[in-house]
Amino acid sequence: MTESTPGDRVVATNRKAHHEYHILETVEAGLVLTGSEIKSVRAGRISLQEAYAVIDRGEAWLESAHIAGYAMAGYADHEPLRRRKLLLHRKEIRELQRSVQVKGMTLVPLRLYLKGGRAKLELALAKGKKDYDKRESIRERETQRAIQRELGRRDR
Repeated sequence: MTESTPGDRVVATNRKAHHEYHILETVEAGLVLTGSEIKSVRAGRISLQEAYAVIDRGEAWLESAHIAGYAMAGYADHEPLRRRKLLLHRKEIRELQRSVQVKGMTLVPLRLYLKGGRAKLELALAKGKKDYDKRESIRERETQRAIQRELGRRDR
């Protein structure tokens, strides 16, 4: 798992990812952005909810991530849903590609953050959860909340 340092500023998270998928491993990837895109990212105008990553011809790409247009860009504004290149080492790309070829495996972005002034994406190798797994996760979470509630009452 990638470690975040105190200087990192999380810009966007994919909250649905942990509900929809079993996260197996994570990797940090750089992101190739245009000028107007990085300005929008710094303003927090990005959504990772429908985003996913693919490996095409030895390169990793982020698909369906919505980065809103930048008002001050004028004619040089960007396409909000365009395909964006992910920066990974060739060895990492090969390992991810081998893993994704297994049935049910996919690459899901977990969060986008700024590290040293650069946009970084925490990418997860994940396996889709079945409906009964999702129900079990919800049941466990509700049980934990009930336990915490009871412990809070007991401390008073």
